[in-house]
Amino acid sequence: MGSNDRAIFLDQDDIPRNWYNIQADLPEPIPPPLDPGTLQPINPEKLLRVFAKELVLQEVSQERYVKIPDEVYDAYKWLPRPTPLYRARKLEEYLKTPARIYYKWEGVNPAGSHKPNTAFAQAYYNAKQGIENLTTETGAGQWGSALSMAAAYFGLHARVYMVSASYNQKPGRRVMMETWGAKCFSSPSDQTSYGKKLQEEDPNNPGSLGIAISEAVEDAVTHDNTRYTLGSVLNHVLMHQTVIGQEVEKQLDIVDKKPDVLVGNIGGGSNFGGFCLPFMGKKLKGKLDARFVACESAAVPHTTKGKYTYDYGDTGHLTPLLKMLTLGSEFRNPPIHAGGLRYHGMAPIISYLIQKGYMESYAYSQTAAFDAATIFARTEGIIPAPESAHEIRYVIDEAFRCKRDNKSEVIVFNNSGHGLLDLSAYELYNSGKLEDFEATEFNYPTIVREEAR
Repeated sequence: MGSNDRAIFLDQDDIPRNWYNIQADLPEPIPPPLDPGTLQPINPEKLLRVFAKELVLQEVSQERYVKIPDEVYDAYKWLPRPTPLYRARKLEEYLKTPARIYYKWEGVNPAGSHKPNTAFAQAYYNAKQGIENLTTETGAGQWGSALSMAAAYFGLHARVYMVSASYNQKPGRRVMMETWGAKCFSSPSDQTSYGKKLQEEDPNNPGSLGIAISEAVEDAVTHDNTRYTLGSVLNHVLMHQTVIGQEVEKQLDIVDKKPDVLVGNIGGGSNFGGFCLPFMGKKLKGKLDARFVACESAAVPHTTKGKYTYDYGDTGHLTPLLKMLTLGSEFRNPPIHAGGLRYHGMAPIISYLIQKGYMESYAYSQTAAFDAATIFARTEGIIPAPESAHEIRYVIDEAFRCKRDNKSEVIVFNNSGHGLLDLSAYELYNSGKLEDFEATEFNYPTIVREEAR
């Protein structure tokens, strides 16, 4: 444990021993998932053919702290965790701001993002149950990479359905997955009935996370000894990611700082949730006065323009319905380079907290995000993932507001992954060819049971 002028490090003994479950501290229970057949609260037993049993139990748990198994704890050390917290001094100097800017750097593990924090947990629980095969979806490829690595670590086989737009934009991610032993398919694919149907309707379908989820679920339930894994959205996934926020708490204590603003990007909500929920628990108890800011793509404005209602988590309507902020499960996502933000809905926990006013959210265009990412790269040296670029846009704008108002805020954000496999997007930006998309047509869900709130 220690710090210098730039970096704050923890020892491996400082890795949290428990995941934090904010469901124990919310003002009220979040609305339950609904059975897609009956539109009534689903019996968790029905989920056991889709997910490992322990993950289903964690999904509905109200226990505040859930012990991290020793095998997962050892895997966190292997990654390695803890990850550093940096002070962005060069960025501060460039912006001439009185704000103090810190960022958690989750891109230091072999997969290059925060995703292994839950991938190793999910792979472990499946292996412990005797499951041999895992299926999943991936947007930009960070989750697919992480699960492929975790599957190899625990001796499992993985099949990954990667959104077609990202599959073509980021071939390096496919190569990473295959090198770790996974099979990666462009979604919609010819591997499932649903994928074949969509291919016949539109051979150039750019895909979406909703489509890829449908394919991965279909694959899981039609093959023996196979379970589905999810990289974001669900309660247990956000809970696994809370190792991030718990580490940040310790790191800020070392430099005797309290955050005024906590910022993250949101696709399904896992990195933002993992980063901020330990702090949100303190806010809900009156022990912290801070703002929580979530940043999304203006092309997929699921929280800034979404409707808070029950909706399917996938396009093929195979999953339970979740109460969330959504653009509609059939929303056609444009092919932006921040593939991890191309999801129609938002995690129920994050949706609830935004809807209740505990969190704020803002949407940014591709070029505005890459403007910020380029400034960050030239001052801090790290080329961020396109997803993280969105929160960096807000951080820079907030730092300028601090300069204008002469406020010395402590701004902390989660730099959730690197952009070293997204250089084609940076090439388009550098050449002035990066295209902006703006969502104008939405497919809000209409089949809901409001009395099941």
